[in-house]
Amino acid sequence: MSMTPSRPYLIRALYDWILDNDDVPYLVVDATLASVMVPEQFVSDGQIILNIAPSAVQNLEIADAAVSFSARFGGVPMQVYAPILAVKAIYAKQSGQGMGFGYEPGMPDPEDPVPEPKSVSDKPKGRPTLKVIK
Repeated sequence: MSMTPSRPYLIRALYDWILDNDDVPYLVVDATLASVMVPEQFVSDGQIILNIAPSAVQNLEIADAAVSFSARFGGVPMQVYAPILAVKAIYAKQSGQGMGFGYEPGMPDPEDPVPEPKSVSDKPKGRPTLKVIK
């Protein structure tokens, strides 16, 4: 039986934990994915850091598929949408405590190319060996 991805559950739990500890939750989002909707002028090195405190956003929804909310950026209202796959971390502003996310079973990783299928002729020849690397 395959399990559903844990990332949305962890984001929701950490969000609550950060607020319970009187800190400000920040999301790190990979802005290079096609379906991400964020203010482009605040993207740096392909990612954006978003303050998702209740005082900074409206209609925050941390769903299994995506994080979405509306907020003002430079006084301009905008709807933000980030697929769960695009959320790279959630952390507390003051303490820096939180969690980063990498590969998770059940979720594709956009940074890994899809491997080409190997043919029978690509099979390594001889016996398998192990090499000690120091």
